[in-house]
Amino acid sequence: MPEEGKTVIDAVETTFSPEDNGGFTIYAGEDKANLNCRFFENRYPEIESVVMVNVRNIADMGAYVSLLEYDNIEGMILLSELSRRRIRSIHKLIRVNRNEVVMVLRVDKEKGYIDLSKRRVSPEDVQACEERFNKAKAVHGVLRHVAERRKYILEELYERIGWPLYRKYGHAYDAFKLAISEDKNAGDPFEELDIPEDLKEEIKTYILRRLAPQPIKIRSDIEVSCFTYDGIDAIREALFAGMALGTDSNPIKIKLIAPPIYVLSTTTLEKEVGIGLLNQAIEVIKEKITSKGGKIDVKMAPKAVSIKEETELADMMERLALENEEVDGDAPEDE
Repeated sequence: MPEEGKTVIDAVETTFSPEDNGGFTIYAGEDKANLNCRFFENRYPEIESVVMVNVRNIADMGAYVSLLEYDNIEGMILLSELSRRRIRSIHKLIRVNRNEVVMVLRVDKEKGYIDLSKRRVSPEDVQACEERFNKAKAVHGVLRHVAERRKYILEELYERIGWPLYRKYGHAYDAFKLAISEDKNAGDPFEELDIPEDLKEEIKTYILRRLAPQPIKIRSDIEVSCFTYDGIDAIREALFAGMALGTDSNPIKIKLIAPPIYVLSTTTLEKEVGIGLLNQAIEVIKEKITSKGGKIDVKMAPKAVSIKEETELADMMERLALENEEVDGDAPEDE
């Protein structure tokens, strides 16, 4: 027999008492059913709310789906609620295993029937639902990881951590981000939770690894020219004035593609902050260059760029550099 407070991972029974684990229930090692739970405190979605579902089966009456945020309970998208247009082929409107954003029409809690609609969902609803779902899925991933690691019942973690944070902060994801924020005045969302200190630290450590913000590259393409007496000096002075707005955390870099085209870029953890910084730099450059009789033309407004766009820019700059290099035919012939 293992000692009190010790575990055997594959044991059928556990010897932990609630006091040993901050009041959390320990489950048997092979009982994975305890790692399933809905994302939100309500067991069923509200009528007219928008939810994320996964299509399981397509039948004559409509499509059977699983509500991903509500522990995969079953619902149905009625055939008449698939599209506003005449349906020629249901398989062109909806496919098995695809995630869809739908609106809740009816909920029969006694019989477990949930009727859903796809045609009543607007593009704005889709965007808002996808954003909420991705945040909730990240929260679920953190809590499920902790539950699996400690052999806790996932629903108990939600009851004592997830759902209280949802109630207080609107979304537990926002509380998680606040918990790893460097702002000392922001407060600790976990401070009021009734859980052991070591559990708080473990969750924060995993949140930091899982939800830490990734650097975003912000870029803008501009044309800067000046044909007055100051010429090149005016352009250089204007560009350096724009670069001076950069900070240690958000430095601004300027590269020449080919006169008069330049690329402004910065790396930031906050997309809107980076875009705002480059817009300020462009305004400073505009003020400086126009005062010298030059002009600026924004070819691409500041925006977050993908790896593909950065690769294309690097390839173009490399190609231009090769074209500008002297080739053997440019050298003077030997007498």
